[in-house]
Amino acid sequence: MSKYICTLPLKVRDYECDIQGVVNNSVYQNYLEHARHEFLESIGSNFKKLHEEGIDAMVSRIEIDYKTSLTSGDEFEVRLNIEREGLKLVFNEDIYRTSDNKLCAKGKVFVICLVNGRLSKGEVFDELFGEYLV
Repeated sequence: MSKYICTLPLKVRDYECDIQGVVNNSVYQNYLEHARHEFLESIGSNFKKLHEEGIDAMVSRIEIDYKTSLTSGDEFEVRLNIEREGLKLVFNEDIYRTSDNKLCAKGKVFVICLVNGRLSKGEVFDELFGEYLV
């Protein structure tokens, strides 16, 4: 991905690793979700506030390609970009180890929007993310 709109630095905690000493595959989804939430906060909104307004963004599918394992103590960045595919928002999120800028995982998160419980295009996100949408 050539242009990232948000970069979130994080560090692997011991309890996120499995018996082989690498970050458990399921933990990568937590990293990706945390980056999406922090991005939304950085532009002045959050999912709780949107929910209270009847707007719910929900993950409909996630694709993750694991490239290089992170291990305990590794510092890394989740780098994010957003695009729209019809009704869905697509968050392209890449995880890079800071020490060598090595790509560790590529995530593609597909998100739908419900407004008052009904499927919607989620125009509120076009307004919120307008300048960031690819």
